Amino acid sequence: MVRAGGILKIAALIFAFLLAVFLVFQLLEINMELNLSSVISRSMPVNEASIKPVKYKCGMSKVCPPGHLAFKMASGAASVVGPRICLEDRLLMSGVKNNVGRGINIALINGRTGDLINTAFFDMWGGDVAPLIKLVKGIEDGTIVMMASFDDAATKLNDEARKLIADLGSSIVSNLGFRDNWIFVGGKGVKTKSPFEQHIKNSADTNKFEGWPEVLEMEGCVPQRQD
Repeated sequence: MVRAGGILKIAALIFAFLLAVFLVFQLLEINMELNLSSVISRSMPVNEASIKPVKYKCGMSKVCPPGHLAFKMASGAASVVGPRICLEDRLLMSGVKNNVGRGINIALINGRTGDLINTAFFDMWGGDVAPLIKLVKGIEDGTIVMMASFDDAATKLNDEARKLIADLGSSIVSNLGFRDNWIFVGGKGVKTKSPFEQHIKNSADTNKFEGWPEVLEMEGCVPQRQD
């Protein structure tokens, strides 16, 4: 009986030891899993759903440096959707604002402050070029000029109007043709040709819409006038 009781005690001690070892390993495993989870959570990117997309002015793909005005604009789509002009997160012209029309759409901006001076559109298919010439002649030095085509911007343009727009920095207006799409940002008093200009010819071989080329879009940073 004594021998049997000793065996039972030894067995109980061994069982207790093994149980203790098992519990220790269980605790270590839980701790390792927690630590590993913590490391993984720190190394993994934040859930995309919780990331707020960076929003630049006018929905641009970049931020402009100090002393520059952010703009994004688009030409009209065929004869259906009007052009869109945005500056410094302010929508200046669009179909929603009901201030665009067939022909050449123009926004005039104070080159120092970025404030809107005026918006206008001139029908270059069924209208008269004289009001356009009058407006362009009256633009003051230092004014930023933004232009976008809609439907047809060229039929009524004469040599005088084309030269006045070329003097604002346009390299393309002299070749602008029937139903071409065109967007341009220039300025009164500039000495060089503008880098902000896009043009696509109306061509039956390449037109995206029947009778009209695809929409043009452009964004950029216009230097503010400092003097």
